[in-house]
Amino acid sequence: LLPEHFSEYEVREGGDGQGTLVHWKLQATSKRIRDCLLEVSEPTDGELVEKDRNSSMVTTWRVTPAGEGSSRVVVSSVWNGAGGVGGFFERTFAPKGLGRIYDLVLANLATEVEK
Repeated sequence: LLPEHFSEYEVREGGDGQGTLVHWKLQATSKRIRDCLLEVSEPTDGELVEKDRNSSMVTTWRVTPAGEGSSRVVVSSVWNGAGGVGGFFERTFAPKGLGRIYDLVLANLATEVEK
């Protein structure tokens, strides 16, 4: 499911929902690679939250019914970017880039479940 932006994917603890610890590297641009160590929680039914121990990034996955035999998956991420001029550009461009990356993940998910 993961596009080429993700590398070194590894489940370090658990592997099924709450309590899982996952590592990967996320290459948002050709020069920007983030080392992510994500702690997974399930605060509500149909919701999975990934909190990065290496940054303030939090990604939430929500799955809701969407008719007979269908589900809708929505992913959203929030984080506090860096300060200064570099932070300005990060806050301006990173959300769109991250959105494109997760759009690929969702498209791959849709392809996989529709097989």
